[in-house]
Amino acid sequence: MSSEFQQLADKVSQLARLAQGLRDENAELRRNVKSLAEQNAELNLRVDQAYDRVSAILSTLPVAEVDELDDASAEQETA
Repeated sequence: MSSEFQQLADKVSQLARLAQGLRDENAELRRNVKSLAEQNAELNLRVDQAYDRVSAILSTLPVAEVDELDDASAEQETA
């Protein structure tokens, strides 16, 4: 009977260690998720800023007329 109690106590201890290990792993994963979410937000901000800069540069470029595009295309084909 004592042996059965000892086996049960060992299994309870093993279960407690496993549960603690899972809690630790869960906490680490939560920290990783938070860090990755912060990095993602920073990268999204940088993409938005780059988009705004490119849009601003593109808005300063002259718009080519359709005839000019056709002429440029024809010149490239003959070259």
